[in-house]
Amino acid sequence: MNSYDTPRKMTGLKRFYHASVYSWQGLRAAYSNEPAFRYEIWGGLLLIPASFLVAATPMQWAILISVYLLVLLVELLNTAVEAVVDRIGDEYHDLAGLAKDLGSAAVSVALLICTATWVAVLIQNIGG
Repeated sequence: MNSYDTPRKMTGLKRFYHASVYSWQGLRAAYSNEPAFRYEIWGGLLLIPASFLVAATPMQWAILISVYLLVLLVELLNTAVEAVVDRIGDEYHDLAGLAKDLGSAAVSVALLICTATWVAVLIQNIGG
């Protein structure tokens, strides 16, 4: 049985354990195979400590961390879409290209949301 052949009837802690293992495998695969995901992880090594300096309230801190995690989430979904499209075939198809372009656009929107949120919190806390 490979890592994706988990029996559906698994429940409780065993199911949680296997789901956690698969999640970790997915994160490792994204980091190993996707340069954009690596850049975003490394960016988090700057943003997360900076969030403690930038945020004036626990709510601001939660928002700053959440928008960073949103970028990672959308990047993972984009990578999943690309993997499925690539699995279907090597030949170009308009819908395959559209799917990849939309995934990339979603990542760009998430990055804009993250940037706008960080700028707004900075302005609020510095400009008063």
